[in-house]
Amino acid sequence: MKIIQIAGRSNSGKTTFIRKLIPELKKIGPVGVIKHLGDHEYHLEPGKDTTLFHEAGADITTGIDAKKTVSVIQGTDLDAVLHFYADRGTHFAVIEGYKQRSFAKIVIGNLEIDRCVISNPTIDEVIKSLNLFDDFK
Repeated sequence: MKIIQIAGRSNSGKTTFIRKLIPELKKIGPVGVIKHLGDHEYHLEPGKDTTLFHEAGADITTGIDAKKTVSVIQGTDLDAVLHFYADRGTHFAVIEGYKQRSFAKIVIGNLEIDRCVISNPTIDEVIKSLNLFDDFK
């Protein structure tokens, strides 16, 4: 599984770039995206069964409706999530944020950062440069 990490300052266009990158990567193989929420806590809907199960301590809580599956996992271990993606057959894990991690990065905007392999690329440039990104093992 290739790790494609996207870094940049707030409002630099990271999410917009990722939204354009996903369909192109999907032409090659399955894609997963991990968003580092930083200091923005994700709120589960109060009182719902899946929230109650999570609050009761279930390691993984999953809800399935007619169109999607949503899971909440206890803990915040990025490597555990990457292993989960790899075990599911994901070919590309796109990570938005986690700037402190040492994966090869795409930088959007004018951020100086370690392991930047491409800065402000087009989607085609990323697809042609997939060999520059780390393999998750």
